[in-house]
This record gives sequence, C-alpha cells and structure tokens, in this order.
Amino acid sequence: MLAGIRLIDAHIHAARLPTVKVDWALWADPFGKGDEVRALYNEDGSIDPARFDAYLEAEGVDIAILVAEYSPRVTGIQAVEDFLPLLEYNPKRFKFLASINPYFHHPVRTELKRQLGLGAVGLKIHPVHGGFAPNDRMLYPAYALCEEQGIPVVFHCGTSVFPGASNRFANPALIEDVLRDFPGLKVALAHGGRGWWYGAAAFMALMRANVYIEVSGLPPKKLGWYYRDFDLSRLAQKFIFGTDWPGVPGIRQNAEAIAGLGFDRETLEKIFFKNALGFYAGLVL
Repeated sequence: MLAGIRLIDAHIHAARLPTVKVDWALWADPFGKGDEVRALYNEDGSIDPARFDAYLEAEGVDIAILVAEYSPRVTGIQAVEDFLPLLEYNPKRFKFLASINPYFHHPVRTELKRQLGLGAVGLKIHPVHGGFAPNDRMLYPAYALCEEQGIPVVFHCGTSVFPGASNRFANPALIEDVLRDFPGLKVALAHGGRGWWYGAAAFMALMRANVYIEVSGLPPKKLGWYYRDFDLSRLAQKFIFGTDWPGVPGIRQNAEAIAGLGFDRETLEKIFFKNALGFYAGLVL
C-alpha cells in the first residue's frame, strides 16, 4: 500500500540466479542495487521466500506478479516452476504469468494449459528475447485459448539492451495483427513501446478498450516526454503499474514518482491496482 492506495507490481523478475544468462550489471545492478538484490537470495541462487516477502511488504507491494521467460539464447530459462515456493509461502502476495516460446514449447496450447494449471494469472510473450514475431501463427493456438477463457496476454513491447535481442519484434504493429485476429483478447503492452514506438503503443491503448500500457521499465518522470503527443491524464487511464524489478531504482520509489506526476486519486488508483484487477484472471486484493 502506498499512501493509502493498494499497490500491484505487475512485472517482477524473481529468477533463480543460476538460470540467468545476462551479465549481473545489466540484469540486477543498473541502478547500484546489486547488493540489495543479492541479500534476497540463498547461497544456491534461489530467492528466499521469507526475505523476498518481507522486502515487498516494506516496498508497499500488496501483489507481485512474477514473470518467467524461456529465452535460452538471450536471458536463459526462468521456468514457472521456480515460482512455486514463493506461491506456497504467500499465495496472497505472489502470482505469476505463464510464458510461451514456440521454439521451446510444442504444442503451445498444451503447455499453456499446463502452466495455467499451476496457477498462472495470464500469459507473457517475449518476442524480442525469444527471437520470434508476436504474430507468428505458431502462437495462435495459445491466443485462441486465452481469448476463450478470458486469460490476458502481456507482450514485451520495447527495445532490449541485452546481447542477442531481436528488437524488430517489439513493433506494436505486429501485435495489432493479433488483435485483429483475436478481437476479444485482453492485451497489455509491457514497457509501453520503449525506444521507438511510444506513439504507436499509446494510440493502440486509446483506440482499443481491451489494450493497456504496462509502464514497467519506464522512468516515471519521463512519461510525459515519452507520450508528449498525447493527453497524459487520458492515457494514464490505461496504465498498469509495473517496475521490471530488479532493474529499477526501487518499487516504492517508482510508485512515489508516479504519484508525484499530478494525477488525481482516482487515476492513481487505476494505475496502481484497479486496472490490474480488471485485467488479470482471478486477481483479488
């Protein structure tokens, strides 16, 4: 909770350290928080549920949505099973997203059903690190299942500095193809078009009722500049708060920076928890 407002962080990377391929300075220490992050881990590289739960409590996070990734070429394989000890420790705070890579999972519909059975509240697609287009027809059986069951899909939609990333696959126009073919699909654009496509991401969110912008990885004080061609107060009605932890100055710090942008309380409540509650499957505070 932040200043009396509940807080959901919709984008947290709680990976086991042995599975992370990216250099520590790029992944967990871009803001000099490496020692703070390492303190949350056990000697075997697994994140300690009690310490992490206490850390998030101190940061004001009521619900943390954990992001898996099957991108062996770029970041490694952070499997959804790694989150289960956290969910067992505090199922009220910890939730997670399923993750599908069509070059790693086959058939994708079967694997998605398996991960949903483990408790996933949505699906994360990471084309930039996985090396595939988000409108690749190999993914369509997974999208069909999500549309049928009301499962939301979060797309990585922004550039990545990690070696081996295919940034061309972050183009929101590719996701627009998916929305054309699955008009009932709930979609969030993680990182909001970071890099080259802020305007395209904003236009999509304003054009389509079922599209949101997840502000993970975006410095809050620069949101006005990134979306300078749009009415920020209007666009903020479609924001979902997320940080991309651990690559962030701080969860509370980011939330307080958004609170300092001048939005009214109703808008802040949408950003910090109400939009996420309406977006994710079965999420309850």
